[in-house]
Amino acid sequence: MTLEMYLVMGVLVLAILMFIFEWVRVDVVGIIMMVILPLLGLVTPKQAISGLSSNAVVSIIAVIIIGAALDKTGVMNTLARVILRFSGKSESRITALIAGTVAFISGFMQNIGAAALFMPAAKRIGRQTGVPVSRILMPMGFCAIIGGCITLVGSSPLILLNDLMKVVNEDVEPWGLFSVTPVGVALVVAGIAYFIIFGRYILPAAKGEEATGLMTPGLANTYGNVGELYELHVPETAQAKSLQELDIRPMFFTTVVALINHGHDETVFTPDGENVVRPGADIAVVGPLAMVTQLAETYGWELKSELEAFAEDLSPNNAGIMEGIITPRSEFSRRTPHEVHLRRNYRVNPLALYRGDKIFVSGIRDIRLEPGDALLLQGRWESFHMLKDKPHLTFTEEVQGEILRTDKAKFAVGWLLVALSMILIFKVQLSIALLTGALGMILSRVLTIDEAYNSVDWMTVFLLGGLIPLGMAFENTGTAKFIADTIVSALGNVQPIVLLTVIGILSSFFTLVISNVGCAVLLIPLSMNMAAQAGADPRIAAMVVAVAASNTFVLPTHQVNALIMRPGGYRTVDYVRAGAGMTILYLVVMIAALMMFY
Repeated sequence: MTLEMYLVMGVLVLAILMFIFEWVRVDVVGIIMMVILPLLGLVTPKQAISGLSSNAVVSIIAVIIIGAALDKTGVMNTLARVILRFSGKSESRITALIAGTVAFISGFMQNIGAAALFMPAAKRIGRQTGVPVSRILMPMGFCAIIGGCITLVGSSPLILLNDLMKVVNEDVEPWGLFSVTPVGVALVVAGIAYFIIFGRYILPAAKGEEATGLMTPGLANTYGNVGELYELHVPETAQAKSLQELDIRPMFFTTVVALINHGHDETVFTPDGENVVRPGADIAVVGPLAMVTQLAETYGWELKSELEAFAEDLSPNNAGIMEGIITPRSEFSRRTPHEVHLRRNYRVNPLALYRGDKIFVSGIRDIRLEPGDALLLQGRWESFHMLKDKPHLTFTEEVQGEILRTDKAKFAVGWLLVALSMILIFKVQLSIALLTGALGMILSRVLTIDEAYNSVDWMTVFLLGGLIPLGMAFENTGTAKFIADTIVSALGNVQPIVLLTVIGILSSFFTLVISNVGCAVLLIPLSMNMAAQAGADPRIAAMVVAVAASNTFVLPTHQVNALIMRPGGYRTVDYVRAGAGMTILYLVVMIAALMMFY
């Protein structure tokens, strides 16, 4: 080994130690690589910063923006609702549909985004069907990771694949967008089958993160007696009455926050006294359980055990409760909630008024508001976002949710199709095609340019930009070839399948201790040299590394595994138990699919 080889290996060890012990953030590791490699003379200054302008980095930026646009327009939520209607109460069907859908979406957007999008729906399905959420979230999370292998843009290692192959050989034939699809589909099917067959033995039956209730803990400490959200069903034999006639709040200290009159196709999220409750209606109320039960018995209504008609519209994703303080400049000051018309003008339901050390629930419509008064309000998140931009109220907590631009959904889907058509039909370079789709989202105002910038995970961008030169240093100094020669000599004359298996095992180990991006950058050039030495196809060897870099199931180190850990109530031992078999199955299916289809 030469001095340069020792230096490259030393930089590699330093990078691995920084990843494992987290002395600095991962993006800082990338920046350190960009600085230290040219200072040591292992790459040129131009090579050191070339990663930031690489095809892979630009593609990842564009994919994230496209995914954010699809999420902003509600396209993913619509798809989720359609799929979940068919899940029923069968645990196997729930697992297969949710995991399969998330895996498909992960093939076209970041897997962490796909998992985060479906997690609230998965938790709600678990509560409604009685299936422990821990039996739903881990299959969903694992398949979100695997789904990134369905297309060449589904995961960072696969996006990097063609660029890293060109580092070794400029003339190598690049892989197409769906070249990896047979392997990815086989892995997804195997993963779903694994959980359907062995799920009851390897998955914990923990309930996971307990529901936090209607209000945040801070608000619950003050307004806990206001109650929770309940749904009531009015029988068909009931008489039609207005809310003013029913006089619910003064009698039962309960607030009606939503009303659906099915026969009249009427849905109201801020009903007032003039709204009529008709036979067969569903009503959502906020109040103490004892009083809501008494309300149901008094009028002969049915108290549902859980939200059904309002399960989606009043879910934490779409609605909630906020506390607003009346400001000195507020137009609400010296006026009553009735005079302000909070329901009609601002689309929020007043639940309680806090003044001094007293909380008022009944009769607040006629209390004159003073600066410093606190109003407890219920409504959909878009209403709160509208209110926060006005000087009337100062909210004590950050407004959740976001305003979806559902009217832009057609534009979002259209630009996604444009980008895919440019890749598949017109053979436009991946980064340019995806950047066209991202630019289209901005020009058609699906996203603003600021929202596009904010959606990008710049940590990943700088991590990639710094690790790509490390792969170049391995090539420039001959270190990759030296390691390949050493391993091939130790293996002797082996069959290609044995070599690919060894590469897959190495990749699966490295991706657990460093990032999947770091694993790809380090091992793709190395594996191609090993394959060339052993007489195997270097392109297949590179593919093995890129796919095996997603084999991260034994530890909760992957972003998706970390995301589902607390909601699923998982411990590290749960990942070891379920992930050990998944890791072996992943390697076996991956090698078998590669040998079968390539």
